[in-house]
Amino acid sequence: MCPCFSKLKFIVSTSITEGCNNSILLLGPRGSGKSAVLDLVVGDLLEEYPDSVSLIRLNGLLHSDDNCAFKEIARQLCMEHHLLFSKMASFDENSHFIIAMLRECGLAHKTIIFVLDEFDMFAQGKQRLLYSLLDAMQSVTSQAIVVGISSRLDADQLLEKRVRSRFSHRKIFLLEHLLSLPADSSFPNGYVSQFNEKIKSITSDTRFKDLLTTFFNANYTVNSLVKFIFHTVSLMNLESGLLSLENFKAAFSSMQRQPKLEAIRDCSILELYLLVCMRRLEVKEQSSYNFISVMKEYKTIHDSFQKSHDSLQKSNYYAQNVCLRAFQQLREREVICYAENIGQSQTGEYRPMKLLISASELRQGMQMRSHDPAILFKLLDH
Repeated sequence: MCPCFSKLKFIVSTSITEGCNNSILLLGPRGSGKSAVLDLVVGDLLEEYPDSVSLIRLNGLLHSDDNCAFKEIARQLCMEHHLLFSKMASFDENSHFIIAMLRECGLAHKTIIFVLDEFDMFAQGKQRLLYSLLDAMQSVTSQAIVVGISSRLDADQLLEKRVRSRFSHRKIFLLEHLLSLPADSSFPNGYVSQFNEKIKSITSDTRFKDLLTTFFNANYTVNSLVKFIFHTVSLMNLESGLLSLENFKAAFSSMQRQPKLEAIRDCSILELYLLVCMRRLEVKEQSSYNFISVMKEYKTIHDSFQKSHDSLQKSNYYAQNVCLRAFQQLREREVICYAENIGQSQTGEYRPMKLLISASELRQGMQMRSHDPAILFKLLDH
């Protein structure tokens, strides 16, 4: 069975059994089987949990207008629960009805799965549908899952900050089709079959999956993904004309920024704590932060973990002036910098800052070191 099927089913079924809200994006080029994989998952879940799942389907080509989308959701909910649907209901009435149904289904331990096909179309304009759904999932006693399907690999980058902060950022990519040659290409049929079989073998290898996971954890963009694939193809064996797992490994290594890793490896423990704090603020969607806000995060995690983790009990809580010197040292190492043209009239402690390294590079640089407190890795993950 396709690994994407297993991963998607695990995420959705876990959300159903544990009664929690979730959101996920299923991404891949057209024809890669995104809808087919989702249909198989939904079919299995409806058989396993016939009384615990409701399915709502929307398509961005038909329902990108907010009024239309809310009316369609209300119509499908009414059909599902044998209620009378009013075609004359206003936008606010449909919105209140949907929130009420989310609450009632949550109390009845019934999960509503919202499937948003052509997800990128819903990410246009004011994004009221996405915001309302995700906000309702956070503010009421609900059990709901939003599954977005899109052929745009950067679909999550289209989301407004208020929507992005409520989205779980889980993504499943169907990349095998992206790397395969089309059957009607100008290449000989025998070569196309051999090439595609090799791609299938590579993408099913656990080592490739681990490599891809590491790559996607590095705050990737679509441009970096294209660059990664281009590097891989450029390393292809010209005699056989086939790709290998080693080509992907070599391409990944060539894209890693060794100077940044070495800078992290040479950091002090305090400097690593400050970097981890900055990364945590970014995860919390705090796009603008300065030394003062980093210090608040540092104090918060120190206080919250002090009683429960021995590694923090043994470490000192450094004074603000010591941390400021460490902060300046990080600037000299060029792993952080001032945000461009923002707060230039402010003193250094209050000027907005930004990280110049990804979460993946920070983790990898820390793993290259020895005797670092284990709590640093836990703080990086939570």
